[in-house]
Amino acid sequence: MSPEEGQRLASADRREQILAAASVVFGERGYAGGTTDAIAQQAGVSQAYVVRMFGGKEKLFRASAQRAAAKVSEAFRGAIATFDEGDDTHDKTLKLAVAYTELVADRGILLTLLHLFSLGHDESFGPLARSCFLDTYEIVRAEAGLSPEEASAFFARGMLTTTLLAMRMPDAADNPTAAELMQCTFGETTTDLIALSQGQHPLNSSGL
Repeated sequence: MSPEEGQRLASADRREQILAAASVVFGERGYAGGTTDAIAQQAGVSQAYVVRMFGGKEKLFRASAQRAAAKVSEAFRGAIATFDEGDDTHDKTLKLAVAYTELVADRGILLTLLHLFSLGHDESFGPLARSCFLDTYEIVRAEAGLSPEEASAFFARGMLTTTLLAMRMPDAADNPTAAELMQCTFGETTTDLIALSQGQHPLNSSGL
């Protein structure tokens, strides 16, 4: 590997490190509450380095949101790659749902996407939110082969999954009603999701 190739690799790794940190900070605090200083501290780099690489908070949030959406697309395509010839709609949507549920157990990705969608009114972020969502829909339609009605039902269940995880419903696993709802929604991934969610903690506001 040449020095130039090594430098590019290191730069790509550093970029991913900062975007992962941005996902945590923007996820917990939203676009308005997140700062480049908090993201720099989360990533373990200087604020100047973050600004130099991304050019400010707006571009950093955009890149973080695009990263989150890309991970959903990647997860769906990974699930589609496991489709068998005999899979029916139930089999396909189950594989897609498991892939999505496991991905958004990462609270940063989950909440960054929700913050992006909540900015649909914004002149800058609104078009991005719609584009990211429609790109994902197109994967489910064109690549997974679901009909418009099947895709709509799948996304409706996905939004329930997203809402339950966003409000940390697994924290209420001891409540019989919550347990019943999660079992119906998450199925075989319920136990793993409870363990993952309970292991995640919000940012330490005193430290950031």
